[in-house]
Amino acid sequence: MAHDQNSQSPKAADALERLGRLSLRELSMTSLLQTVADLSKTVMPGEPETSVLLLVKDKPTTVVHTGQLALDLDERQYERGHGPCLHAARTGELTEIADTRTDGRWPDYTQRAAERGNLSSLSIPLMIDEDAQVSGALNIYARRPDAFDEDSRTAGSRFGPYAAVAAGNMFAYQSARDMADNLQIALESRAVIDQAKGILIRDHRISPDVAFDLLVKLSNNSNRPLREIAQDIVVDAQHDDPR
Repeated sequence: MAHDQNSQSPKAADALERLGRLSLRELSMTSLLQTVADLSKTVMPGEPETSVLLLVKDKPTTVVHTGQLALDLDERQYERGHGPCLHAARTGELTEIADTRTDGRWPDYTQRAAERGNLSSLSIPLMIDEDAQVSGALNIYARRPDAFDEDSRTAGSRFGPYAAVAAGNMFAYQSARDMADNLQIALESRAVIDQAKGILIRDHRISPDVAFDLLVKLSNNSNRPLREIAQDIVVDAQHDDPR
């Protein structure tokens, strides 16, 4: 077994060299993460399946995986709220299960893993953005026990920074998109509320402050968002317009 594991080192070096040659401009972050997962599967021992977990404010998501086994075991841990990949992501500790049939740390998870044919695993932490409470893990689910030696642990850990950079960029991009979307929604809401205020001012000859207070009162009384109330007033006014 030791000879088989050590023979992985040249393959790992080749894979890492290939990752180093990839252009971030030519690949999406998802594609880069998938490449990390695919190469990890190719060079790590134990006929594994791999996945990359992203943990945002303790909410986990599997962003890429190489097979159904990895996805199922990730999701099993999400259901239970614990397991090796969550432990690695939360603590920043390299987390190994040498034999899922005998490891006693997460018995409800390891029993399921063994039943599915995952007999050992290695979860490599990805420290992405501590301030934003974003972390992750590269997970390697092997199909034989005691699959990992020191060389394979080192090789697996060297894939981690590539996955961390890609996952971090993916999170930053999505956060920027969400912020832009929220800003657009806020601007649209402001516009329709201003339109509704103008209609109330015109029809009831009231001041802008009174018009806004009336919108707020209608929103509270109907238990509906202020934007929806404003939109209704604008639509009604358009239907009543003789033009």
